[in-house]
Formats: sequence, structure tokens, C-alpha cells
Amino acid sequence: MSGRTGRIVAYAVLAVLGAVVALAGALVQAGWFPLGLLLALGGTVALFIGGARLTRTRAGAAAPAGGWALMTLLLTPARPEGDFLFGTAVGNYVFLLGGMFAAVICATFVPSEHLSQGGRVDVVKRL
Repeated sequence: MSGRTGRIVAYAVLAVLGAVVALAGALVQAGWFPLGLLLALGGTVALFIGGARLTRTRAGAAAPAGGWALMTLLLTPARPEGDFLFGTAVGNYVFLLGGMFAAVICATFVPSEHLSQGGRVDVVKRL
């Protein structure tokens, strides 16, 4: 498998993992509030950062973020039977907004040039 094909497969797998983490997070954060919310957001952030470190690109964080966002958008509307996954509780909004915020932060603040060297990033010096 060539490098380009392998990278595309990695992005696709990360997007599917993002969708799975969104589904699991939606169930866990509502079921075990407030610790479930922390667990769901922690898993989300870990996947975004892990994808960026795995691929050594910012797109590595954006691919699972796209899968996560797509899955949460699909889970948001109520069904005709009246069933819904995301209610109007504060925890649901924190999960949705916190996941979106984490996706943006992880996709923008993970410097790809420092990931390939495995070194620490000093954000203060970069600003």
C-alpha cells in the first residue's frame, strides 16, 4: 500500500472512530452524569489528539472531528415516535458544544511540524 493510500485509509478509519466515539459519548454522558460527561469529552479529545499524532497532520484531528460532528447531527433530531437521544439538559449541551470546541482546538493547535519530531510544543513561544 502506498503512502497516499495508507493515509486515506487512516483518515477513513479515524472518521468512523469519530462516529463511534460520538455515539458512545452520547449514551455515556446522559447515563452517568456528571462523570460520564467528563469521560465522553475526554475520549473525544483523546481521539482528536491521537489522530493528529498518528498521521502527523492537522487533518488527522479533523477527520475524527468530522465523523463525530456528522454522528451528533444525525442523533440530534427527535424521531416521529417521540424518542430522542439529546434532551434539553445542560449536560447534553455541554457535550455538543464541548465536543465542537475540542475539535476546533485540536485541529488548530496541534502543530504538525512538531509532531514529526516528537518534541514538546511551547505555545507561549509560538505566540
